[in-house]
Amino acid sequence: VEPNATIREIRLMFHKLYPRWYPARQSIKLDPKGKSLRDEDILQHLPVGTTATLYFKDLGPQIGWTTVFLIEYTGPLFIYFLFYFRMPFVYGLDERFTSSPHPVVNLACICHSFHYIKRLIETVFVHRFSHGTMPLRNIVKNCLYYWGFAAWLAYYINHPLYTPPSYGKKQINFAVIMFLLCEAGNFSIHVALSDLRRNGSKIRKIPYPTKNPFTWLFFFVSCPNYTYEVGTWISFTIMTQCVPVGLFTLLCFIQMTIWAKDKHCTYLREFKDYPSLRMPIIPFLL
Repeated sequence: VEPNATIREIRLMFHKLYPRWYPARQSIKLDPKGKSLRDEDILQHLPVGTTATLYFKDLGPQIGWTTVFLIEYTGPLFIYFLFYFRMPFVYGLDERFTSSPHPVVNLACICHSFHYIKRLIETVFVHRFSHGTMPLRNIVKNCLYYWGFAAWLAYYINHPLYTPPSYGKKQINFAVIMFLLCEAGNFSIHVALSDLRRNGSKIRKIPYPTKNPFTWLFFFVSCPNYTYEVGTWISFTIMTQCVPVGLFTLLCFIQMTIWAKDKHCTYLREFKDYPSLRMPIIPFLL
């Protein structure tokens, strides 16, 4: 192997020798317990001498992130409609194809559908993934999470015995405004992050606020897309006043906090001039 060979070139060489393990399935490391090397890493720039031992790990069958997101987000979209239209096998024959007397139920369906349609559009036209694939086995776990929660919260929101929020229209209107603002903010952040990786570049850069006011949250947090995402589900919880939605929101917040902290630490490790005022997900707190 030439000293100026990249890890990607080494992966391709390995694949030629062992066709079973295509590049996306390979994890190449300098140490068995260390982190996987990136495709763009150059051998002579790594902490090795004239000879180097690289460790290979099979990551298992892989699936593209675009496909993953399309599967994950299409499920909740259609599962919700099974409950919204009160299919006979859901609530029983007496309640089949009946409409709810509460307008908030229709509004909740519109907001839930809008959220996942937006996600599907972003997956196809906006997102740029630094890692092209994920292990195929993870898709089952992810789908159980998204699809299962979609069914659980839809069951209660569209149930014939569902009762609307305690404070009526004021509570619902406040939640809808908050929901739309958070969705707009989330979309704006995704576009801003996508613009950092134009022309397929995988070089990591520090994201900064743009002229779009929704991106100004970058002044205070490293992952405002997660901040807006949590805000979206908090507003949906307020709108529906439904316990399963609140539990889903709590789990979303916990998971996104973990992701945000990990990404924040990566920024601090890679960029010495990273803005010190920023927190991972909640301004000034967390």
